[in-house]
Amino acid sequence: MKTNIFPAIKLTIILVLFFSVVYPLLIWGIAQAAPNKGEGKLAEYNGKVVGYANIGQSFSQPGYFWGRPSAVDYNAAGSCGSNKGPSNPDYLATVQARIDTFLVYHPYLKVQDIPAEMVTASGSGLDPDISPAGALIQVERVAKVRNITADKLVNLITEVTVHPVLGPEKINVLQLNIALDNIK
Repeated sequence: MKTNIFPAIKLTIILVLFFSVVYPLLIWGIAQAAPNKGEGKLAEYNGKVVGYANIGQSFSQPGYFWGRPSAVDYNAAGSCGSNKGPSNPDYLATVQARIDTFLVYHPYLKVQDIPAEMVTASGSGLDPDISPAGALIQVERVAKVRNITADKLVNLITEVTVHPVLGPEKINVLQLNIALDNIK
């Protein structure tokens, strides 16, 4: 019995030390080489920090561009998806409610015109980006509320669109709304 217990206790102690001390320090050290030392990308407006540009935030006022819905109510401490499959009745009801709400604010659209990203949450529930199509379908609403020409908003969307080497074009919603607030 001693031949099994002592090696098991030694292994447990080694693994506890590795996973509670060595591994976290290693990850922290790697983060120190990242931009902002792993603290995230801060977004500023008028010299004040207004949020993290790499974490999705709720925008529900008609005068702002909206991002993806969040399965965790934009709580970065609880990042996760809904874990409900596409045939789950609760999930389908949630998506239908989002579609209905979206159409109330965008009566000029048909259901098939709404990009899926505007009514479905991302896997993390905190996606800060939307596609250019997701932004462009909102132009008419934002232009009307802010009394800005649609052309001006389309140009703004073009300016803030990121064109990565790999992957689709994307727009950070927080940065788009900050740029929107800077329009004179």
